[in-house]
Amino acid sequence: MGRQYTMQEALKLAIQTEKESMDFYKKAASLTKDERSQKVFTLLANEEIGHLKAFFNHYTGGDLGQLSDYLETPPDKISATHLALEQALADDVHEQKALEIALQEEKATIELYTVMANDITDPQVKRVFETVVKETQGHHDMIEDEYMRVMTMVSSSDQDIYVRE
Repeated sequence: MGRQYTMQEALKLAIQTEKESMDFYKKAASLTKDERSQKVFTLLANEEIGHLKAFFNHYTGGDLGQLSDYLETPPDKISATHLALEQALADDVHEQKALEIALQEEKATIELYTVMANDITDPQVKRVFETVVKETQGHHDMIEDEYMRVMTMVSSSDQDIYVRE
């Protein structure tokens, strides 16, 4: 069985997760040469800010300071996501690897927030987690489409052209 979180622990973890994702997407956008991938990463960074704000609105702990100040804190340089992006840069496969990392991170976030949503008793906070799970699934789908484009695979919008047997 997974770890049981208090409401405030769950919110703080969600805030930190969203900040890490936002930092990742901002960095990936700044390093990506492909214009469309840049736009996808920038859009995702902005959506993570929206998620972060939604969680921050329910967080009562004062240890993170004001939202505007928290958004400006430097990225966590020892996070697994940050380290994976740094490795991708060293390997010079920016778009492909960054998208692969993003897919893994979004999937892990969906799983984490689903577990948390099931344990949350406050209906308002539960809705926030459930909404973010749906939006994160949308992120995953967007990243997957972009990954297929970058890898010159068939995009989901073209899949109906092909007959599956």
